[in-house]
This record gives sequence, structure tokens and C-alpha cells, in this order.
Amino acid sequence: MRAEPSSQPPGPWQPDPVRQRQAGYTLEDLLDLPPDAPRVELVDGVVHVVSSPTLGHQHIAGLLWNWLRAHAPAHLRAAQAVGVALAANFTREPDVLVHLAGIPANRHFLLPHEVLLAVEVVSPGTRRTDRFSKPAEYAAAGIPAYWRVEQDPVRVHAARLADQPGRSGNREYELLAETADLLELGEPFPVKLPITEMIES
Repeated sequence: MRAEPSSQPPGPWQPDPVRQRQAGYTLEDLLDLPPDAPRVELVDGVVHVVSSPTLGHQHIAGLLWNWLRAHAPAHLRAAQAVGVALAANFTREPDVLVHLAGIPANRHFLLPHEVLLAVEVVSPGTRRTDRFSKPAEYAAAGIPAYWRVEQDPVRVHAARLADQPGRSGNREYELLAETADLLELGEPFPVKLPITEMIES
């Protein structure tokens, strides 16, 4: 007796549990995800769904993107939520980033050497990742600058990649500035970011 085909439509895409246990996903698999798949990051071959940001989080990220886009020199561009391929089985999606201009618009992922700055806006569910995991990963990949933006109140922690390995023996970021008012930096381009004015406008 033949079973009748199910009348139930298939559910939304989910990672294959076997491949998740085997940590067997790669960058190529992310490029083949179906249209209904959620936003994901790939961490050591394991797919992690990117949580939906709050309105406040998106407001801050959008203001930073807009400011960086308006002030970046001609050879640089600002982008939001674009994946960076840190390895064949490892991707991250900074909230905002600054990258080299001239990269084809149909690219899904940037490479670390194309990224000058990665920015993460910290939310309650991402504190540990944004404060510890991501800066270590971005530094190991050689991304020159990292900004961590805390909320309530908004405060920017701006760091650059140190010239020498840190105490861990790995490349690390060194803090350049920490402010809730005016952020002044010389890299990745001359920055004079009026944080308070921008947030309150």
C-alpha cells in the first residue's frame, strides 16, 4: 500500500541536525540557502541564527552607517549587515562595516582584507559575543579596526589592531578611544563623530 503524499507544506528552513553535530557546514552551504532561510552566521561549521535586532539597536546602527557613508573617502564604502568570510567555515555579520570601494555589488561576503572597520552594537543577548568573541575573531582575521557600541547610554569603544601580538600570543585590539560625546580618530580615515548630537538629532 502506497502512502499518500503529505498535504502539509514543508516547514521553514532549519539547519540539518546531523551536520550541526558534525560542524559540517561551509561557506558554500550558506550561498545555497533557500529564500525562506533566516539570517545566519557560521561559527566553526555550525549554523547560528542571527537574532532579530531591537528598534533601538537598528536606529543606532542606521545612524552610524549613514554617518560613515557620508564621511568616508572615495576609496571606502560603508555597509550594514554584510557577511565577512573569516574562514571557509566561519562567517560574521557586523552591524556596520567600512570596506574598500570597487567590490562587485553581487558579492554575498567580504573577505577580511577588504574590511577596514567592523562595528557591533551591543544588545542584551549579544554582550559576551560582542565584547569578547567577535573582537578576538576580527583581530585574528586582521581587520584593522573594531568599534563596540554600548547602549543606554550610547558609548563608543574604538580600537585598532595592535602591531605586536598580545599576552595571548594572538593579534589583539588596543583601545584608542572610549566616549559618549565626540569620537576623534585618524583611522580608518579621519573621524570626528559627534555621538551625542547624532543620537539626539
